Amino acid sequence: MIVTNTDFVPGREIAEVLDVCRGSTVRARNIGRDIFAGLKNLVGGEISEYTQLMADAREQAIRRMMADAESLGADAIINVRFTTAMVMQGCSEILAYGTAVKLR
Repeated sequence: MIVTNTDFVPGREIAEVLDVCRGSTVRARNIGRDIFAGLKNLVGGEISEYTQLMADAREQAIRRMMADAESLGADAIINVRFTTAMVMQGCSEILAYGTAVKLR
């Protein structure tokens, strides 16, 4: 599966636009991460526990988007974008979406 944030695939022709494909996940912080994050917040610097949490969430959203595209019979996903929203205090959704296409 080719995944790109451009509106074309270099060297390939789009034969058919299938549909929007999407994948999302909702993740919550946990008390262990919050304690370490609170300590790091006092001294400054990257909060690696949250960085890893968000990286894992993005990867899961991408995998789910790709599975959605595969179920549509797509060869590629173009115009890939990410968005995030807070669902409730300490709980966020990561959404990956794009256009599922067939290539020649």
